[in-house]
Amino acid sequence: MAEAEQKFGREKGSVRIMAVTKTVPPEKVNAAVAEGITLLGENRVQEYLSKKDQYDNSAEVHIIGHLQTNKVKYVIDSVTMIQSVDSIKLAHEINRLAEKHGRVMDVLLEVNIGGEDSKTGISESGLMELAEETAALKNVRIRGLMAIPPIGAEEALYAQMEKLFEQLKEKDLPNAQIDTLSMGMSGDYETAVKYGSNLIRIGTGLFGARDYTKKVTEG
Repeated sequence: MAEAEQKFGREKGSVRIMAVTKTVPPEKVNAAVAEGITLLGENRVQEYLSKKDQYDNSAEVHIIGHLQTNKVKYVIDSVTMIQSVDSIKLAHEINRLAEKHGRVMDVLLEVNIGGEDSKTGISESGLMELAEETAALKNVRIRGLMAIPPIGAEEALYAQMEKLFEQLKEKDLPNAQIDTLSMGMSGDYETAVKYGSNLIRIGTGLFGARDYTKKVTEG
């Protein structure tokens, strides 16, 4: 990561590394925290709930997987950010429960930048409307954007995400603090850093290939 920052003229230490913990047992996650990881990314609510009490609580946790509205209540009081807001319905539910818990929840708006039917996320054309509607909610604070570009995607998609991120900054939305572009994983983090990402989500690069036969499904 340090090499990528230097290569693309980014300030040293300006890109944060998230450990993606899907299917990874708590003892391995805690070993990563002991080595300096300060941020964990959880894909599935049910799996997170089964492991969270065993985690080293010095690391903060973000929800990065698709979040159903009926699952928000299970994470609203224990995570510091929800990176996968892709509808105003979800934003309203986060706002409702955050108010109930006396907090403001930081969120990222997830963009389906590749227009893939297999992925969640707001369309590029619907992003700014979602941003404006979400910014009107008092207990939600937009911090930026998240995206999962298609495997092998052209650099133009990364450049477009960077452009959308800058456009979001320029909108000067209320209740917003636009400072996070979450983009890039083990296979494409260099390209993501090149195009402005400051939060890289790493699973395989930290923990090795995952055994999906142990996959925890949503109940």
